[in-house]
Formats: sequence, structure tokens, C-alpha cells
Amino acid sequence: MNIKSLLLGSAAALIAVSGARAADAIVVAEPEPAEYVRICDVYGAGFYYIPGTETCLKVGGYLRYDIGVGEFGHEDVLDKKNPWVTDAAGDIIDARTNDTYYKMMRAQINLDARSETEYGTLRGFIALNFQRESYRQSALPGPGGSIIGVPAELEGVISALDLDLPGISNTRNAWGIDHAIIQLGGLTLAYSDSLFETLTDSAGSVINDDLVRYSPGKSHYIAYTFDGGNGFSATVGVEEGAGVRGTIDSYVPHVVAGASFTQGWGKIAAVIGYDANFGEVAGKARVDVNVNDALSLWVMAGLRDGDNASYYGVWGGDWAVWGGGQYRFTEKAALDVQLSYDDAETFGAVVGMRYDVVPGLQIRPEIAYVDRDGDDNWGGYLRFQRSF
Repeated sequence: MNIKSLLLGSAAALIAVSGARAADAIVVAEPEPAEYVRICDVYGAGFYYIPGTETCLKVGGYLRYDIGVGEFGHEDVLDKKNPWVTDAAGDIIDARTNDTYYKMMRAQINLDARSETEYGTLRGFIALNFQRESYRQSALPGPGGSIIGVPAELEGVISALDLDLPGISNTRNAWGIDHAIIQLGGLTLAYSDSLFETLTDSAGSVINDDLVRYSPGKSHYIAYTFDGGNGFSATVGVEEGAGVRGTIDSYVPHVVAGASFTQGWGKIAAVIGYDANFGEVAGKARVDVNVNDALSLWVMAGLRDGDNASYYGVWGGDWAVWGGGQYRFTEKAALDVQLSYDDAETFGAVVGMRYDVVPGLQIRPEIAYVDRDGDDNWGGYLRFQRSF
């Protein structure tokens, strides 16, 4: 066998082996066509179709950092380095206190799911809060006689004294449901802000709008809303209430009813709430006016009956008034003002600014004055919020 024959034979063998291996090769299946996320613009910006469904979903929320001082800080908290005032003999006669900041970092996650049905729009909305904040912890005796927030070695000394103990500055983590809402057409089942608040659009555009209270807070409720399609709407609902005094104690719920009329010039709204526990009624009426593109003004009045502070009549005395407005200097900057006064002679005034540094990042400083029972208090507040 010569070299030429050897090379030809080797080449033939390689071709035969390659052909055999090619016959046994693994065939890769064609990939399924990718289903890309589809934009859902029926309900506004930010919604997209959940793949494989006709449900539109919007994911949003914010990160918020708050700083409060004075009226909005923590006052009269125990000085932790030098907590006690002593007499000449070295005996404790009083506690030494300071004032300090209020701080909070909150993360809120919002999920808004909507779809169309034969009965109208089906909606599910969730807002969850996760936050770390400072607070004024009670220093009064707790379970077993211990004094909360006070070092154990000092408990015996303090217990033997008749002292008006101050609070202790501390920090804590917290989380909670801010809103959880199911809606189908005009029907709503929810845990959210009371209808007594939302049917008159809360209060003003300042952060600290409740120096004179206007809302009982959050509650479970079931409500039905009629929308006339011409700016008129009316709502009636039943609520569970909240708190030791406000939560219902029978199968008879609190009842709330309200109506509003909205046009280009502004809005008129009114609401009435019946407290099932005490059989008392409270109501509010509000007028908003859009003076021009830059200036909007509003005024609201509340009235309640009965000798007790009902679940809905949360202000002091029989009546209260709130008012204020917003002036927008530019697309980025606006001024917010609110004044409030009630029958118990509580007066509150808040002035704040808002400035959009960039889209999605806003800074809001505020200053406030409140007079409660002749006691003047000033406070400052600063908020940074990244919304998405």
C-alpha cells in the first residue's frame, strides 16, 4: 500500500464516520414566539396587560423621608446622659428632658389591577407601607411594675418617687395596609380612609392638614356610588369604624352618605356620618374654586350634634372650619396654605412649598403654628419623596 492509497482510505473513513454522527445529531426545537408585554392605555399611563390575560396592571409607589421638629418632633423626652435633677443632698427631685427630631423613612408599594366586565370595571387596588420611624415611647410603669424605657438599675429609685415621668425617644419598624380596595362598577368593598374623609377630598394640599381634625381615620366599609356622568355623583356606605370608641359594638354599622358636583370651575361636596354606637350625627360641606390655571381656593365647614365626641365629629366642640389654597408659580414650584379653627378654640396655620427637582423627586418644606387651649406651638416639617 503506497502513501496515496493510505491517504485516500483515511479520507473515506473520516467521511463515513462524519456521516454516521450527522445522522445521530440532536435537533433543537424552534423557540416559542415570545409574548411581549402589551401597553394598556385604557386606564391611563403606566398600565400594561398581564401576559396571557386581559387584566391591566400598574405597579407604583414611593420612597419618603420625613423630618419633623417642634410641634412635629418629639417634645419632653428623657435626657439619656443626665436624666435626673438632684437637690443639694443628691436626691432625685425631677427628670431632665429634651426635644428632638421626628424621623421616618417609608416605602409604599402600590398595585392597581383593572379589567372590563359586563358589570363595569373590575378593580383591585393595594397600597402597602413599610417604614422605620422614631417615636416617643411611654415611660410609665408597664406589666410587672417595670418602667418602660428606663434602665433596670434606676427603676427602684424612680418607683419610690412621685415623678411625672417623661417619654423616652426610641425607634421602631412598622408595616401595614394603607389601602385594600375591591371595586366592581359602583360597588366598593375596602379597608381605606373613611368615606367621611374621602367624599370631601380630605382637607388641603399641605402635609400637616389635621391640626384641627377632620377625619376619623381608616375603616372597613362597603359602599355604592352612583355616577351621573355629568359631574354629579352620590355615595352611600356602611363602616365598621376603628379604635376603642369608634369600632361598632353590635350588628348595626355606622352609616355615611355624600354627594358632589364637579365642573370646570371647581366642585361642591357634602357628607354626613351617623355614629351607630352613640346615635350621633356629624356632617361636612366643602366648596373648591379654580380661580385660574395657577390659583385654586377651597373652604370646608363641619358640624356635629350631641354631647359626646362622636366617631365622625372628631374636631373640638360643635363646629369647625378649614380653608386654604394653592398657587402654582411654575410647573415645578407651588405654594400651599391652610388655616383651621374649631369651637374648642383650636387654631392651626400651615404654609408649605413644593418643588419638583426632577420628574419623580419632590421636596416639600412646611412651617406650622397651632394654638391649643392657649398654648402656642410652632413646628417645622421637611419631606423628600421619590415617586414612581
